[in-house]
Amino acid sequence: AAGRKNAAACSRSALFFVFLHRFGMPAGPCAAEPCAGRFALRARPGVPDTGFSNDKALLPIMKVYKFGGASVRNADGVRNLRKIIDDEQNLFIIVSAMGKTTNALEKVFEGLQKGDKQLSLEHVESLRKYHAEIIDELWHEPKRLPAVDALFGELEKVATETVYKPGDAELWYDTIVAYGELVSTTIISEYLNYAGVSNRWIDMRRCFLTEQRHKDAGVNIEASASLLKNALGKCVENIFIGQGFIGGAPDGTTTTLGREGSDYSAAVVANILDAESMSVWKDVDGVMNADPKAFPDAVQIAELNYLDTIELAYSGAQIIHPKTIKPLQNKNIPLYVRPFGDKRKPGTVIRGMSAPVDVPILILKKDQVLLTIRSRDFSFVLEEKFATIFSLLERFRIKANLIHNSAVNLSLCVDNSWHIDEAIEALREAGFDVMKAENMELLTVRGYTDELWRRYARGPQVFVRQATQSTVRVVRKRE
Repeated sequence: AAGRKNAAACSRSALFFVFLHRFGMPAGPCAAEPCAGRFALRARPGVPDTGFSNDKALLPIMKVYKFGGASVRNADGVRNLRKIIDDEQNLFIIVSAMGKTTNALEKVFEGLQKGDKQLSLEHVESLRKYHAEIIDELWHEPKRLPAVDALFGELEKVATETVYKPGDAELWYDTIVAYGELVSTTIISEYLNYAGVSNRWIDMRRCFLTEQRHKDAGVNIEASASLLKNALGKCVENIFIGQGFIGGAPDGTTTTLGREGSDYSAAVVANILDAESMSVWKDVDGVMNADPKAFPDAVQIAELNYLDTIELAYSGAQIIHPKTIKPLQNKNIPLYVRPFGDKRKPGTVIRGMSAPVDVPILILKKDQVLLTIRSRDFSFVLEEKFATIFSLLERFRIKANLIHNSAVNLSLCVDNSWHIDEAIEALREAGFDVMKAENMELLTVRGYTDELWRRYARGPQVFVRQATQSTVRVVRKRE
């Protein structure tokens, strides 16, 4: 009996390590390989050296830089990153996937969902060539990076050998799209070393412990602190390259932190390291009062406070991820949004106190669905009905961006989702009539004027309108 138990335990252990291998998860520390020493971290006299001192006076003062995919979409972008960090020390750099890589990886996942291996392989091969061209241009000659080849080999195996089950959709989505950040940071780390900038590649799947949740996981900052600090404390390098957007769940699987979650990754790193500042390098001059692509007369905002930024993020502003501000606010760390194309420009600073914003702010969330829900017994005003509805929405990971209710109807503006129709069916089974309006968008105007009201809050395309003294929110049919 004891032998059978030991055999079973060994079998489970073997399966676990196969599982880690399939996910590209190293079994060692956060760094790609053991570091040679420490980077100027010392314990206080009389206190055991734990690898990372809590005495801020003895710690290097770190900065955290985050570079988005548009900033590193080609070799010129990577070389520009190199120029931006010239003469920098004690720097932690978070990098997103290059260009539109995440979108292409979603196509790889789509092929897995549909059982279409050819679709997956076409996009894997396209991504392989795209990154190979960037590598060749950076090294000025045909160049193979074995670590990048290995990552693409893992991705191909996941895409073609996985036995897919619909219930595991989010798990496999996270597993596949994470390769974008793993590849980009591997290329950038190796290029910087080649260009004379000594640095250490850090595997954030081993340094960020997240909740057991896929596609929108939160980071357990307290548990992650020791993992990240221990990884950095063993290194002689003082510049580090880590992936945005990804972490690791307690069961060892890869998780992602939500689209645009690289900002959140950088904020958590800044919080853990008590950073001097965090800078997000973007292809815009700073935070704008509106998306210039949708509103050509958009202007730059010089400074914002944390609370205003949280409100804007909640309303759908794409410049900063909604979860980004809290880790910075807790440590009073300023956030700079700076132009990737010209490091001399000041950009926008976000901090505890700021001057009032004196221009209207317009935030447009696209790809929305308007659900109108009515109880069949007309007893909608009872609180338990609300509890039933929102419990069902939470089950299907559907978040309400706007809520509007009358005596018998509840209208919810939500992000489009794979699970919308499943949620609607569950609501109907629970005794509700549900109407769905697609191709909607949600516009929030903070500090609106009479002119903006007339332009955006009126007309037959407006389905729902909510207004306070300073803010109007409109759900309207997409034009």
